[in-house]
Order: sequence, then C-alpha cells, then structure tokens
Amino acid sequence: MRTFISGLFISICGVVLMNCGEKKANDPNTTFSKADSLTDSYLAYQDSMLQSWNIMINDDNQKIKAMHNLLHELLITSTDERDQLTKYEEQLDQLVRLRYTQKSMGNADVIEEYDFASTTLVSELISLAELKTEFAYNNTLQRLVDDIRTADQRVDNYREEYDVIVIKYNRFLENNKPHLKEINHSDSLEKKHLFRMVSVE
Repeated sequence: MRTFISGLFISICGVVLMNCGEKKANDPNTTFSKADSLTDSYLAYQDSMLQSWNIMINDDNQKIKAMHNLLHELLITSTDERDQLTKYEEQLDQLVRLRYTQKSMGNADVIEEYDFASTTLVSELISLAELKTEFAYNNTLQRLVDDIRTADQRVDNYREEYDVIVIKYNRFLENNKPHLKEINHSDSLEKKHLFRMVSVE
C-alpha cells in the first residue's frame, strides 16, 4: 500500500511539472518580440555595412601599397629621377590622409578631391613605368602596374555594393525609426551617406 501511494505521488508530481513546463514554453514573455527582431535586423545591417566598407578600404590600401612598391622599383632603376619619385611618395602619403570616411563623405567635395588626387597619381605612375625601356622585360614592373590598374577599376564596383546595403539600411530606418528609438543603442539612428548620391535626406 505504501508503495502504491508513493508511486501515485510521484506520478502526480510528474504531471504537475510537465504542465508547468508547457505553460512556461507558451508564455508570451519568452517569445521573440518585435524589438528583438528589429534589433537583430539593425545589427545585421550594421555588420553588412562595416564588412562592405572594410573590404573596399582594404582594397584601396592594397592599391596604394602597390603604388608605393612601384615607386620603390622605379627608384632602383631610375636614380636620376629620385627627386620626382620622392615627390610622388609624398603625394601618396597625403592621399591616405585625404581619404573620405563614412561621416566626411557627406561632403561631396571630400570624395571628389580624393578621387581626383588618386586618379591623377595612378595615371602618372602607370605612364611613368610604361615609358621605361625596362618595362618590356621587367616582370615586377608589369605586375605592379597591372595590380594598380585592376584595383583602380574595382573602385566603382565596391562603392556600388556599399550603396546597395546603405539604401536598404536607410529604408529600414525610415520604416522603423519610431520603434528603434525605444531600443537603447549607442549609435545614432541617422541615415548613412551614399557614393552615388552623397546628400541623404
């Protein structure tokens, strides 16, 4: 009899615990809320923009590095042009300081100034290298010129990819800004600037 009562008690306890577990699982407080969903989307857009931006800037850095290497190679073969090549080195160093940021590109002049300086340097350095007699047989010079030229051609593609993400992000902000303001974020909820249309309304 005592064994029967103990078994009955254990069975009742098991049923009660199972019911409690089911209620907890169905509790609306444990479901994925709209705030959670918006936060996830917001962070995903932020990550995508940062990744796209970093890929673009890294490629630009590699182009500038190739330009430095080209100048180094030209210095070895053209000691009589050392003064001119040193000036190009200084311009390259200045180019990095001129480069736009996600905030400064709100001013169209910043991008235009950088693009003009970059395009001019690329054109002049490639011309300088290709005019050298040794360019016809110097594989290093040929490879560096090719690296610089192809990297320069990728610029617009990377900017377009960045803009596509920013357009989606800006639209997401427009549609959800009232709700997003309720979520505590350290970042401001301002639209990001685009390359193809620098001013953001």
